[in-house]
Amino acid sequence: MVKIIALIVAIALIVGIIWWFFGKHTESSAKAQVNNQQQTANIVVHGGYSPERVVLKKGVPATVNFEMKDGTACLSHVVFDKLGVDKDLTKQKVTSINIPTDKAGEYNFACGMDMFHGKVVVK
Repeated sequence: MVKIIALIVAIALIVGIIWWFFGKHTESSAKAQVNNQQQTANIVVHGGYSPERVVLKKGVPATVNFEMKDGTACLSHVVFDKLGVDKDLTKQKVTSINIPTDKAGEYNFACGMDMFHGKVVVK
């Protein structure tokens, strides 16, 4: 009986791991708010990034605010490789990062361990 329970638990764990890494996950998305020729977007850091995708308007100066609500070591940093940004999110409740909007493009970001990802899209 113990072997059957262990087998069922093992199969459930394997299925869960396969779903986590290879399953189709929905991506939350939001557009930045534009006020007085400045746009801002807010991303909550809590077990990942919410929203995971932010859309900015090309040509309007932009700031993306990361609001830290998770003490997980992995999420303590946000890294924008393309921009050369590696910010420690634990130093303050909200960390602001300026994003260049002079040309259309995408800026991927990730946690310090590259396990959680997001994207800033300039259109």
